[in-house]
Amino acid sequence: MSSLLNLTDSNFDEEIKKAAVPVLVDFWAPWCGPCKAVAPILEELADEYQGRLIIAKMNVDDNQATPARFGVRSIPNMVIFKNGAEAGRIVGSRPKTDLKAAVEPLL
Repeated sequence: MSSLLNLTDSNFDEEIKKAAVPVLVDFWAPWCGPCKAVAPILEELADEYQGRLIIAKMNVDDNQATPARFGVRSIPNMVIFKNGAEAGRIVGSRPKTDLKAAVEPLL
């Protein structure tokens, strides 16, 4: 099983800046049904793209500054960062094919 990177308001900037590969950040909350639906897909992608893509999660209930900074108003909201800058965004629970289509061009 893969290990997803857990991000917080305090470690977000450092982790995104130091990443040598693109980072897909899943902004989620424990009470969010669609977030729970997409979670196993993100686990699969973390395994498939190991070494080429980092999958990270940020609980928006516990960390509110960073989601606000990036205009996250609904969840799940997945923001892809490359070289420390936002390079893509996926809003809502989406099938694996859609997620792969969003990250493939950035790898």
